[in-house]
Amino acid sequence: MGQAAGNPVIGISGSYGGLNVGDEAILTAIVQELRGRMPGVELIIFSRDAEHTRAQHDVDRVIARDSIRRELIDEIERLDLLLLGGGGILYDRESEPYLHVARLAQDTGVPTATYAIGVGPLERPSERNAVAEALGRMECITVRDASAKQLLEEIGVEREALVTADPALLLQPQDFGDDDLLLEGVRKERPLVGLSVREPGGAAEHLEPGVYHRLLADAADFIVARFGADVLFVPMERQDIGQSHRVAAAMAMPERASVLRASYEPRRVLGLMHHLDMAVGMRLHFLLFAALANVPLMPLPYASKVSALLDRLGVPVPPPRKREHGGDLLARIDQLWDERDEQRDLLRSRIPELQECASRSATAITEVLTDATAGPA
Repeated sequence: MGQAAGNPVIGISGSYGGLNVGDEAILTAIVQELRGRMPGVELIIFSRDAEHTRAQHDVDRVIARDSIRRELIDEIERLDLLLLGGGGILYDRESEPYLHVARLAQDTGVPTATYAIGVGPLERPSERNAVAEALGRMECITVRDASAKQLLEEIGVEREALVTADPALLLQPQDFGDDDLLLEGVRKERPLVGLSVREPGGAAEHLEPGVYHRLLADAADFIVARFGADVLFVPMERQDIGQSHRVAAAMAMPERASVLRASYEPRRVLGLMHHLDMAVGMRLHFLLFAALANVPLMPLPYASKVSALLDRLGVPVPPPRKREHGGDLLARIDQLWDERDEQRDLLRSRIPELQECASRSATAITEVLTDATAGPA
């Protein structure tokens, strides 16, 4: 065990491996927090793409999460603690790969805990039972919002969950200068509005085919015409690139739109946000990054996790609608532009409190590790 050599050994299993900027931001922040609190800690990551994680993160070892059972157990046996999370990883049809590593740790006698996870939707009885059983065996449960805590109670998890906040709130930006914008074909000659779009689904379940991209294109054109702005699509996942191009192609003024071309690590994307005058989008961490940069933001309808974040920020969330009407959307964008100074002030006042909540995850984990490695009195 790591403590025998003087330094703790912690494993982290989550949705890591370069598929989503938000997930990579979470891991970056967790590593930053744990290294800051426990100098000398050894960090082992169980990743869906070991090569990517190895190249992008300041960690000691990376193991492919889909390795054979014996290889996983060999690594798990070295741990003082296994962390599950963070991020929204326990939901229907996707929870099993994450629970697998946690169960192996529990069966091996290694303490386990969650790190600011999101939970849900969980409608399938088999997965509700599996999540309840695995989390019921953990030493500590931290969740990123109150809805996750409520769902865990609903499915029968008796251990009290501590509500913290998304670890990415603790991320520090890296510089993204005007020259970097120029390399992306963006000249900061006019206001710049960032857009985040993703595939139809929860965002468009009530819209007919083709209407979804048209609605978003109309919103982009409105931003260009009404505010004299350029628009920059910021893909947070690879599949967002195609969706962004489809929306831009449907615009009346596509020459005023750009799609971010290069892949950037999360701190650079956060640095980019400081160039924006407003942010309109779906992806949770696009909106979270905007909030960190004090950029006025407006959600496009998609997921409850977005509503949970904005509720804690005090940012108005539009009521759910069976259909998203173009007039309603444009009116909300117009209103945000008029009230952007007030929202900047709101974000400045709310972010420090949320960051303090986010730091509680590492505090709780430090206490668990201390208890786990204390040994007999």
